[in-house]
Amino acid sequence: MLLAEDDRAIRHALERALTLEGYEVTAVADGVAALAQAHRMPPDVLVLDVMMPGIDGLQVCRVLRAEGNRTPILMLTALVETADRIAGLDAGADDYVVKPFDVEEVFARLRALLRRTGGGDRARVDASGPEAARVLPELPVPPGQVRAAGLRMDTQARRVWRGEREVELTRTEFELLELLVRNAGIVLDHATIYDRIWGYDFGPGSKNLAVYVGYLRRKLDRPEAPGLIHTVRGVGYVLRED
Repeated sequence: MLLAEDDRAIRHALERALTLEGYEVTAVADGVAALAQAHRMPPDVLVLDVMMPGIDGLQVCRVLRAEGNRTPILMLTALVETADRIAGLDAGADDYVVKPFDVEEVFARLRALLRRTGGGDRARVDASGPEAARVLPELPVPPGQVRAAGLRMDTQARRVWRGEREVELTRTEFELLELLVRNAGIVLDHATIYDRIWGYDFGPGSKNLAVYVGYLRRKLDRPEAPGLIHTVRGVGYVLRED
């Protein structure tokens, strides 16, 4: 793991906590060092502070994504406005934690990111913890290409088309759309989607899911074509053609 945080006290405390949790941590103090270390020894996951001198966390994220680096990135931010958080997601971050944060929340979000990318062997996951309290039924996962409501997804090549038009999606957008497509016509509640995509239910106040649904709608919908992802108020979302 690569940790970039310019606040010395936070960096040392978080490095110690992560090490005790079972992670191998390389800690740096700014964005320039973060990029150099990421190029020299690519980590399983990055934890980036947004506000760093010189090259900030958002710029580090943009550079890595422009290079085709898909390493999961967790942003640490003291900015509480929704627009600031969306800026981090737009830069290519996979998730964010707002300061001051509970270290247990950082652990939970890192476990979720690593599970999604197969890097969870670096973390010590306690199966008796709060995440294990709710066991969801397995949703159907048909093999091969997935089709529904005029969408075609190639899960191995991670490509998606609406009709003849290919749609470029980020990793999180693709995984969210795949979940909806595999369960077309079924209303998925917020807790189920959070668990399947992020591995953690961020609670009713989180805007993560709504933000990503908005991204998908902007990329998939066209004036001449019906919307595919529908909101079921108070419950969740469903993919279907009207």
